[in-house]
Amino acid sequence: MASQDIILYDLPSKGRCHCWSPNAWKTRLALNYKGLAYKTEFTEYPDIAPKLEALGLPPDPVDHDYTIPALKLGDEYFMDSMVIAKELEKRYPTPSLNLDSPKIKRTRGLLGPALESLRPIWMPKVPDSLLRERSVEYFYRTRAERVGMPLEEYAEKKGGEQRWMEALMAIDDLAAFVSATEGPFVDGNDVSYADFIIVGAMFFIKRIDEKDFERLLENAKPVLQQLEACAQWFKQDD
Repeated sequence: MASQDIILYDLPSKGRCHCWSPNAWKTRLALNYKGLAYKTEFTEYPDIAPKLEALGLPPDPVDHDYTIPALKLGDEYFMDSMVIAKELEKRYPTPSLNLDSPKIKRTRGLLGPALESLRPIWMPKVPDSLLRERSVEYFYRTRAERVGMPLEEYAEKKGGEQRWMEALMAIDDLAAFVSATEGPFVDGNDVSYADFIIVGAMFFIKRIDEKDFERLLENAKPVLQQLEACAQWFKQDD
């Protein structure tokens, strides 16, 4: 399939426009790992819903929203990183993402608490660190609605050292999980979608704030080794 037949709809960034969203990275890493040629169509936050609706995609059945990533495969369109991963695996089964592994569920269960604990720390930084002007107002408004207060207030009231302590404990558990087998990946020497879930999230934190990334992984050597082992699939980021 030629690159024009696969289009990844991703979120743009300020400066050199390249991938930062952890969900988009799951799809991009899968595409890169499978060696598929594709092009990226960067889409600002306010343009996501009208663009994907115009392509004929239905909104998410749970929250009735449109989200990134979305993917064009030939004449068909797909939305949601796991939906996309399953479709890629069906069409291009080798190399495998190992989507049937129970470790994917375990990965999410361990990673989720770390990201959730740090949400009041990383979320308010996203506009200044990552977003272009067109998406800034949208992000501030929609995330304030989501957390029930302006993001500056959210950071002040809900952030702090207690959140960091919770996140670091969660990362310790995640690092132990990653290191449970020989080799840098969750499945030892074989990379899988579970690895892409983790490293995409870690790269997201790094893009927002390098110091936060360093603090989070200061004592999580297995996760750093996992990131290093996945470096080859981060090269195509735009």
